[in-house]
Amino acid sequence: MSVFEDLSKAGMAEFQEKLRLQHETSMHKELEKLLTTAKGAEQEISKKDFEGFKNLFHRFLQVKGPSVKWDKIHKPPEDLIHPYDKIKAQVLPDSVAASLNKLVVVKLNGGLGTSMGCKGPKSVISVRNENTFLDLTVHQIEHLNKTFNVDVPLVLMNSFNTDEDTKKILQKYTHHRVHIHTFNQSRYPRINKESLLPVAKDLGVHGDHGDAWYPPGHGDIYASFYNSGLLDQLITAGKEYIFVSNIDNLGATVDLFILNHLMTQPKDKRCEFIMEVTDKTRADVKGGTLIQYDDKLRLLEIAQVPKAHVDEFKSVTKFKIFNTNNLWISLAAIKRLHEQNAMDMEIIVNPKTLDGGLNVIQLETAVGAAIKAFDNALGVNVPRSRFLPVKTSSDLLLVMSNLYSLDAGSLTMSKKREFPSTPHVKLGSSFTKVHDFLMRFESIPDMLELDHLTVSGDVTFGKNVSLKGTVIIIANHGDRIDIPAGAVLENKIVSGNLRILDH
Repeated sequence: MSVFEDLSKAGMAEFQEKLRLQHETSMHKELEKLLTTAKGAEQEISKKDFEGFKNLFHRFLQVKGPSVKWDKIHKPPEDLIHPYDKIKAQVLPDSVAASLNKLVVVKLNGGLGTSMGCKGPKSVISVRNENTFLDLTVHQIEHLNKTFNVDVPLVLMNSFNTDEDTKKILQKYTHHRVHIHTFNQSRYPRINKESLLPVAKDLGVHGDHGDAWYPPGHGDIYASFYNSGLLDQLITAGKEYIFVSNIDNLGATVDLFILNHLMTQPKDKRCEFIMEVTDKTRADVKGGTLIQYDDKLRLLEIAQVPKAHVDEFKSVTKFKIFNTNNLWISLAAIKRLHEQNAMDMEIIVNPKTLDGGLNVIQLETAVGAAIKAFDNALGVNVPRSRFLPVKTSSDLLLVMSNLYSLDAGSLTMSKKREFPSTPHVKLGSSFTKVHDFLMRFESIPDMLELDHLTVSGDVTFGKNVSLKGTVIIIANHGDRIDIPAGAVLENKIVSGNLRILDH
């Protein structure tokens, strides 16, 4: 390499560093301006939020390429991924109640129900027998507290989108045997993709101002939990671990066997983090997976994978497991790592286009990405039943059906179903919104013997319909298909126009 090439490389590096500093200085000035538009408590909260955002923005400007080197990725050693069957084979000790008294359940409750056509927090959508996600969670924990005579509190991590509505709804649980706490995740400004400056002109979040802000992903739980004061409060109360999960994952219930496994690790190998993983299917190829990297367990997300290796990442043969986002984490370790600023979570750059056409970016982090910072972290390979997310109306049809029975807030697969796997259900756009979905079913069909269901177009179902095997129903544009009451469809394709009229 010539001296001139050397100098030009050095010059380019110096130029890029100056550019980074300029962007950072401009961002800090804009954030200071925003702070002057608020007073009192709002200003103090925003100050704390902005400190976290500045840190994230600084790291974003420093990123110089992929966060992982593909040739350093290895499958996790078998002794770090424990099979659930072995854990369940252990006899639960009498001290399980003492372990429960050291546990806190945390539900990630920052999301809205907009993708399913609902207003307000997603957690208040009715999913089973008029019970919402939140109702089912409260019933589960209350059942634990009564059965074992313990005090397992529920903590909800809300966002500025869900906090106000959630707090109103929580009043109805006043007489339930569950102590419920809430804290808010941070509120970060969306960044103009061109200028790398905040879109926001003031700290308002309502009306036209709403799309200038965003909750920065669930990786924000560590800082927000700490800043809220609730983390210290729970440690003082003798709590040791949190069980964290998405509120829309109906399979994420407190598992006494995993809790016992966590609490009985050797003193010198005290586990600070358990990630529940489950076997991949074709539907999960984009899900984050656990890898061994630099002698540590690490979460690898598809966004971190170099383009040349995306197909390899999606392969079920090489990466057999994926993260369910059911996590068991030590409270003391969260406190220690946050105070040491040692939670090095990869930044997820999420591009968005606002209603007016402005291109923005959001900087986010994922809660599971911090696994590499915790001591003696483990994966537990759990059954698929612990991963039952309701993201779409297709998922909603499954959990509302007779495939599941409801007991004390927990859904379990019906013993009458011969196969342990859930059917593959794909409902078309006419079913996307919950209101439309409910209008199209006079009653939820019998699905005990169903393997696959595809429905497309203007289709309605009468009462007591039974679906078996593979059923495909396609109404062409302008046509409508009414499945009559009492119909039994087994391995059938229904298409065209089928309308049953009263006369």
